[in-house]
Amino acid sequence: MGARAQAILPLALVVGVLSFLWTEFSLNFTFHWVTDGDLGIGLALPSNFHLILPTAFISWGMFFMAGGDNAAFGKVLVACIFGTVAALVTMPLAFSTADLPDFWGIALWVGIFAFILVAILIAGDWYYVAGTFPAFAATFLWWIATGLDGWATNGGGVGNSIAALGDPTTAGSGAFGGVISTPWAYVWLNTLVTLVCGCILGIVSAKVAAAITPKPRAAEA
Repeated sequence: MGARAQAILPLALVVGVLSFLWTEFSLNFTFHWVTDGDLGIGLALPSNFHLILPTAFISWGMFFMAGGDNAAFGKVLVACIFGTVAALVTMPLAFSTADLPDFWGIALWVGIFAFILVAILIAGDWYYVAGTFPAFAATFLWWIATGLDGWATNGGGVGNSIAALGDPTTAGSGAFGGVISTPWAYVWLNTLVTLVCGCILGIVSAKVAAAITPKPRAAEA
């Protein structure tokens, strides 16, 4: 086996195993373990607090983009906090400025906070704006997928129960007929927690891969 393969394959193996475990854990958490009632199709209604399978891969990838070491873990973790908190502040400002069907309020405040997130670079190189933007975007992506609660009346659903899901006026406008409708504050919380999980997956994958990667043989005297 070539030196390049010896360096890459252990990491690929660890990432593959952890990806399997994360997928199994996050989907079961959301649709079987922490839920609000049986949907009658073998799955349950996710609770307002749930994990977002693909979001963890965003911060996991950012960890390696930032260097894949302890310093990268800290930079990406801080970036995820800054990005998601900026989105948390943006959402209520946006829908209090202009609600359905006008998007200009969302556009206005996204533009303002995008400026702020970049301007924070003035504070120093510790601030990882390349990680902050994806975290900001991930929060908005989940807000859209779960029904744009706040901007759309009852977009996140009412009561988050099987009974509420069965009534079109209270089901929410999230994907899958309202199944993942989520209040906007939980959109932020769920995104932040899942991004932190991705950071943890990153540092674990790097540490385990380093431990199992064959060490180069010492040069012969």
